[in-house]
Amino acid sequence: MPDIVSPEQRSRMMAGIRGKDTKPEMVLRKGLHALGFRFRLHDRKLPGTPDLVFPRYGAIIFVHGCFWHGHDCHLFRLPGTRTEFWHSKIERNRTVDARTVVALRDSGWRVGTVWECAIRGKGRIPLEDVLDTCASWLKSTTAELEIRGSNT
Repeated sequence: MPDIVSPEQRSRMMAGIRGKDTKPEMVLRKGLHALGFRFRLHDRKLPGTPDLVFPRYGAIIFVHGCFWHGHDCHLFRLPGTRTEFWHSKIERNRTVDARTVVALRDSGWRVGTVWECAIRGKGRIPLEDVLDTCASWLKSTTAELEIRGSNT
């Protein structure tokens, strides 16, 4: 199936997709800050440039978009055009994610992932529950956290 927009328009559209400060990330940041948690943003010194870094708790939280990280939920669907390109790109993202988690864990960090489907979409979890789970995890010594939407 051919693309319905010109290559120039598609390029502009793709360039407008944000890699940081996304809506799910901003919602999580605002909620955790309101609960009294302080964090650094997008620390380039750390592998994977984590979204939220909590040095006091030795923890990091990534807020992953379901499409870009190939999550197995209702928000992810492989595009019908250029499927080979998208499949390899998303697999590459998954590989980088896995390497990043290993590098962070080896450096002594606890790593959490909050998926976009937990915050928005038909399987979303109430925001208070997501924030409570994150807060409890931050205060614990548990090594990993993953928050997924209820339909996954």
